[in-house]
Amino acid sequence: MKEDRYSRQTLFKPIGEAGQERLAQKHVLIVGAGALGTGIAEPLVRAGVGKITIVDRDYVEWSNLQRQQLYSERDAEKRFPKAIAAKRRLEEINSEVSIEAKVQDMQREEFEQLLPDVDLMMDATDNFETRLLMNDLAQKFLTPWIYGACVGSHGMSYTIMPKEMPCLNCLMETVPMGGATCDTVGVIGPVVQMVCAHQVAEALKILVGDFGSLHRKFITFDLWDHRYSGISVSQLKRSDCPSCGEDPSYPFLSYENRSKSAVLCGRDTVQIRPGLKGNRDLDELRQRLPDHLVEQNAFLLSYEHHGHRMVFFSDGRVFIHGTKDIVKAKSLYHSVVGG
Repeated sequence: MKEDRYSRQTLFKPIGEAGQERLAQKHVLIVGAGALGTGIAEPLVRAGVGKITIVDRDYVEWSNLQRQQLYSERDAEKRFPKAIAAKRRLEEINSEVSIEAKVQDMQREEFEQLLPDVDLMMDATDNFETRLLMNDLAQKFLTPWIYGACVGSHGMSYTIMPKEMPCLNCLMETVPMGGATCDTVGVIGPVVQMVCAHQVAEALKILVGDFGSLHRKFITFDLWDHRYSGISVSQLKRSDCPSCGEDPSYPFLSYENRSKSAVLCGRDTVQIRPGLKGNRDLDELRQRLPDHLVEQNAFLLSYEHHGHRMVFFSDGRVFIHGTKDIVKAKSLYHSVVGG
């Protein structure tokens, strides 16, 4: 019977009837509708969270079906936008939950329109530029968010409560985040599910108000090599952190720290200039790419990727040949460099 829908969940004492009522009043923003995004959205919808907003700029492809659990072969054949395909499937799972789908590339302006009404942000994106933007916005709006990432057989998760815990910017110089991506070294389905399990469990704790049960460590594991650790990061919170310190400037909200993308005049090429300043280590990048698809000289590295030639310069710039679509070019860029 429909009234029994959440009975097994309410029997769990940390949630109970009161927690279930709280869940029904909450709004969760999921940024990304790929492997993590779909793996997060389904259990939250099944749990009865009142509203889910899911945002993604991409469409469903055949290579997604191995690990992105909400999509079907028909979605890949029709190249449906991921957010739309996810909304359709989620509404079939639980019609009581309000599902909002946004097919767009999230920037500061789009986030700021949504966040005043959001109780929790879930990271299911594919790049550190967006994560650092989310991090600064979370601190500005005092919105909890949960970081998650996976590649190969390795996964990571970390819950960030503004004002209480070190933010992502605090950890950048100390905690290894990795640079490989699913497009360059692959990923197995079980590691996706493991990261999602950590993220969703933490989300439920926040949404029902059980903050004392939050896992306040940076979780990292490798399912293939049977390694699991929780890194204590409480001492890494910095009073001078520009994102969460005593006098925050929110650097990743500024235009200067956003990637600059432009179609090159008269050419079927997009140039991307990363917002995070610094030189690119071309030798390190080459080690992560299939050798037979790479050419390199003292000044640049060329890589053939999904029918497009990507040329990386040591000053951080990238030319993506074969497209004038900036959104597609950014997606290709992040699928290779991760951050």
